Amino acid sequence: MAGKTHPRAWQRMLSGRRLDLLEPSPLDIEIEDIAHGLARVARWNGQTRGLHAFSVAQHSVLVERLVADLSPRLSREARLMALLHDAPEYVVGDLISPFKAAIGVNYKALEVKLQAAIHLRFGLPALVPKPLATLFKKADHLSAYYEATQLAGFEEDIARKLFGAPPGGLKPVRLTPLPTADAQALFLERFRRLTPR
Repeated sequence: MAGKTHPRAWQRMLSGRRLDLLEPSPLDIEIEDIAHGLARVARWNGQTRGLHAFSVAQHSVLVERLVADLSPRLSREARLMALLHDAPEYVVGDLISPFKAAIGVNYKALEVKLQAAIHLRFGLPALVPKPLATLFKKADHLSAYYEATQLAGFEEDIARKLFGAPPGGLKPVRLTPLPTADAQALFLERFRRLTPR
């Protein structure tokens, strides 16, 4: 039908890039946009204790640390993938797991496509190898356990049922939600330490 317009599928980033959400290009991805967005996205839909929200940027740094604790010999590249495991959320937000399940496969496909573009932008494999994906999921669940019990008001027995119990021998984790600018700086600092010069 002539004259039919399609809805806009891109978002303008603060860097000036226009990121097409349906066909994301690695050329339109900047780490500063990712850090800025993730520092402003709240975990648990903001339902956490404290003056500040616990951001996806802080969560990402925690997951990267937990991945290194669980598997100390991991390469820098693998740790960078762990840091970027939720990077698509700088654009699509952090939907809680029950809502993601309700939305279905199309949402997941969009996230996977965006994750691949992010990985390619930073010289990583488009897809996370299965053993690493399993490790990242374990660290993600471990992070969720700590966040749930320390910040989101979950009883320990419920958190253990949902996310599993932390294995013995890990360094203690104490969470303090940071102001947005501090969470953004923390994420960028970890990214810079993990990327080759």
